[in-house]
Parts: sequence; structure tokens; C-alpha cells
Amino acid sequence: MKNLAVVLLNYNGKHFLEKFLPTVIKFSPEADVIIIDNCSTDDSVTFLRNNFSSTKLIQLEKNYGFAEGYNLGLEKLKHEYFILLNTDVEVTEGWINPLMEMSLRNRDVVAIQPKIRDYKAPEMFEYAGAAGGFMDVLGYPFCRGRVFDTLEKDNGQYNDKKEIFWATGACFFVRSEVFKSLKGFDPKFFAHMEEIDLCWRIHNKGFTIAYQPLSTVYHVGGGTLKVENPFKTYLNYRNNLAMMFKNLPAGLLFPLIFTRLVLDGISGVRFLFQGSFANIWAIIKAHFAFYGMIPYLWKKRAKSLDGFDKLYSGSIIWQYFVNKKKTYSEICSK
Repeated sequence: MKNLAVVLLNYNGKHFLEKFLPTVIKFSPEADVIIIDNCSTDDSVTFLRNNFSSTKLIQLEKNYGFAEGYNLGLEKLKHEYFILLNTDVEVTEGWINPLMEMSLRNRDVVAIQPKIRDYKAPEMFEYAGAAGGFMDVLGYPFCRGRVFDTLEKDNGQYNDKKEIFWATGACFFVRSEVFKSLKGFDPKFFAHMEEIDLCWRIHNKGFTIAYQPLSTVYHVGGGTLKVENPFKTYLNYRNNLAMMFKNLPAGLLFPLIFTRLVLDGISGVRFLFQGSFANIWAIIKAHFAFYGMIPYLWKKRAKSLDGFDKLYSGSIIWQYFVNKKKTYSEICSK
């Protein structure tokens, strides 16, 4: 057994496995490549057995979602390091070494993401991670290279190694000891925001998360749930509130949650003008689901809240929509 596992969680992703798994295996000689299958209903498992019989396959008995699916699969592995890799990611030659070297050089760095570029437009940063993730105090995530729907071309402007607030779940390097000590992703999240919640909890423990530009991968995006899917809207709004409730300092918890609920309502008005009634209903359901989760979330409240100090202290909404600052460099110029 190698000390690093590249772990892909699959659900009905045979077409992605056909396209990208050979490259993952070819360019990951330092790692054991392992597939966790989330009870796919396509012929993913048959395909893997017929074409990649030497690749370890962990089969789950139902679709547990991204969060618990990874938790259950990773419980069975004893590797020192994990790279959680989406099935819709194309890796490049030499992509692993810079990540491993960064972790070995600084033991406080326990999670790392590479540069994420768009598979469909390779010169552009990709939505889910770009050049490292950040978040403002109202819970709005953004990236170097991507703020809301504004994506930047990669001109080398973010080619510096940098501490970040969150690393993308599309390609997430993490020290297994830390992942397991924090009990992994929150299984109640199912999918979406679970990696940001985990990163916030990592910061709360005093560890560091970093971006490594010397490693590049290409992400298709929307492989399981499309952007316009109301279930994705539901998960994003519910999980964002849940994450904030778990990790915000007590004195700011209710003011910031209330402000966010109001802003969610304004977002619903935007969907109304777009005629997207399914997404409006998704936001309403998300809010009521969040209220129902509060007893669970209260028990999960972080004991240490050091991570709050690493949030962007301003408002991304204000900077983007009022001040018309569309890029990370414009917003965080200081």
C-alpha cells in the first residue's frame, strides 16, 4: 500500500470514468487509485470490473451523497494522505508531487487544492475552486479567479502559493489523520458546501489550507447536479445556513444568520423576475429545512472559532453589485 490514495466517488458517472480514469491512473504512479461507488444505477460497476479490475473498488449499498459517501469509503482506507477527486476532472502529468511537497514542507498545511481550470475552456479558471477559495462574513464563497459568475482568464495572475479559506471538493488534498479526527464531511449536508464547512472546522483547529499553483487540473463541472437544478439550489441555501450556524461566534450568530435570511429572500425575488418558481420554492424549503436542523447544528457548534478571523471582513455582495468590483484582485487589493 502506498501512503497516498487518489479517491474518486462515483455515482452514475460511467461516461466520466471512461474519459478521465485512464489519465488519472497514468499520471498518479505515486498513489493508489480507488473508486467509491455510491450505488450507481448505470453500468459503472460492470465497466470498472471489466476494464479496471486492478483498481480497488468500494461499493456502497445506497447513494449516500458526496459527504457521507466519502466518509464511509475513506473509513476503509489506511493511507496517510487522500486526494478526493471528482470523476469529471482531467489531471495532468506531475500533478501530485507539488501537492505532496507542500504538505511535507509545512506540517500545519493539512489541506491543499491545485489550480482548477475549465475543461471546456482551458484558458479560463473553473467555477468550483479556481485559484483557491475564500468567503465573506455573510457566508458567500468566492475564489481567486471567480467571483459569483465572473470567471477570469488564467494569465498567471494567481501563480503564487497562498493560504486560502477553503479548498475545492473537486480536487481536495487532505491529511487523513485530520480528516478522520474531524469526522470528515458533515453527513447531513449530503452534497454542496460540505468541503467549505470542513475547511472552516480545519481552521478552527488551528491548521492551514493552501493553494498550490504548480499543480493544475481541468474540471468539467456540474457532473452530478446541473447549475439550474432546484435540488442544487436547495442544498446550497440550506447547507450554507447550516455551515454558518455551526461555525460563527455566538455574538454574531443570530445577526449574521438573520441578515443572510433576508438576502436569501432578495435572491428569491431575482428568481421571480427570471420566472424560476422551482428555485423560489427550493429556497423556501431550504429555510424550513435549516430551522429543522437547528437542534442537530447546536450540538455541532464549534468549541474553537479561530476560523472566523480568516473570513473576508467585507461584503462580496456589496463589492460586486454596488461597487462593481468583479474580480478577487479588485476586491482584495490591499
